[in-house]
Amino acid sequence: MTKLRHHLGEFEDPLENYEPKTYKDLLEEALAEETVAAIRSKPYAEISPDKTVYGALQALAGLKVASLLVVENNVLVGVFTERDALERVASRYQEVKHLPVREVMTCNPVVVYETDPAGAALSAIAVAGYRHVPVLDIDEKVVGVISPHRVFEFIQQRFIDERVASEPG
Repeated sequence: MTKLRHHLGEFEDPLENYEPKTYKDLLEEALAEETVAAIRSKPYAEISPDKTVYGALQALAGLKVASLLVVENNVLVGVFTERDALERVASRYQEVKHLPVREVMTCNPVVVYETDPAGAALSAIAVAGYRHVPVLDIDEKVVGVISPHRVFEFIQQRFIDERVASEPG
């Protein structure tokens, strides 16, 4: 290791012999090195936790989306999805339609941060089994939502990039 003299003493560079990680392909590299911010996370839809279940169902249908991020005072408090509608609302619609959506939403959803490796998004969807994962910035503010379709677009683009890079000429 190279030692440098400094007025505070000697300094040894711990990265002097650092070998950067090598990846077997562009996809592996993208999942490890690119961040969630590289995955399309917009548009997304928000709803207040005080909105009625009926209003939330109208929003899902009217916006043609499968999930609503439930946000209160600029803070994510939950997610209301088509799955929530089927599992928590459908069989008792008449008794819950006027309740606030906070009563039937998924609380404390799994989230990813836009600074996380892209692989974290894939893991939240493929391994943990979530279809819609909110994306937050470092200040905990909602910046979007990722879905299997959006992660697939990201992966597909990396395969295209790799094919183009390997073509002669």
